[in-house]
Amino acid sequence: MRRAHLVAGLALVGLTACSGEGRDITLHDLRTNSGKPEEFSIVPNKPLEQPENYRELPPPTPGGSNRTDQTPLKDAVALLGGNPSRLDAGDGVPRGDGAIINQASRFGRDPGIRQELAAEDLAFRKRNSLFTWSLVPQDDYKRAYRRQALDPYAWLERFRRAGARTPSAPPE
Repeated sequence: MRRAHLVAGLALVGLTACSGEGRDITLHDLRTNSGKPEEFSIVPNKPLEQPENYRELPPPTPGGSNRTDQTPLKDAVALLGGNPSRLDAGDGVPRGDGAIINQASRFGRDPGIRQELAAEDLAFRKRNSLFTWSLVPQDDYKRAYRRQALDPYAWLERFRRAGARTPSAPPE
C-alpha cells in the first residue's frame, strides 16, 4: 500500500511540474544571488528648482512623469544636438518618419503584425520552456533562438558575390 501511495505521489508531482501554470518562460536569467542591492537600479533625481512663479506650475499628474525624474535618453539626444521631444510617444507616426514608413510599406502592411508576432513568440517560448530545467541557472536566449539567427558573415559574403556594395566588417 505504501508503494502505491509513493508512486501516485511522484506521478502527481511529475504532472504538476509539467503544467504550464507558473512556469518561467523568460529566456534571460538576470537574477543575482548576491543578496546585495543592484547599484545600477538606484537613479538619483534631478535637483529641485524653485520656480519663479508658482501660478505657472503645471498641474500635478498622479502616476505620470515628474519634472525631477531622470530622462537619460532625452538627455543623450539633447547632448548630441537632437530634439528630445521627438522621443515622446505621440498619436500615430511622427511627421518626419512618414516618408520612410510609406517606402517600407509600399507592398502593403499588416496593422496587427506586432500583436501576431508577440503571440507567436509567446507560444514559441512556452514550447521551448518545457524541458529547460537545470541545476545551474543559465541564460537560454541564444540556445532558444539559434535556428532563427542569421550568420552575418555568410550574408556579407553572399551580398558581395552578388555584386552589392557592402561596408567593411570587423574580422571574425
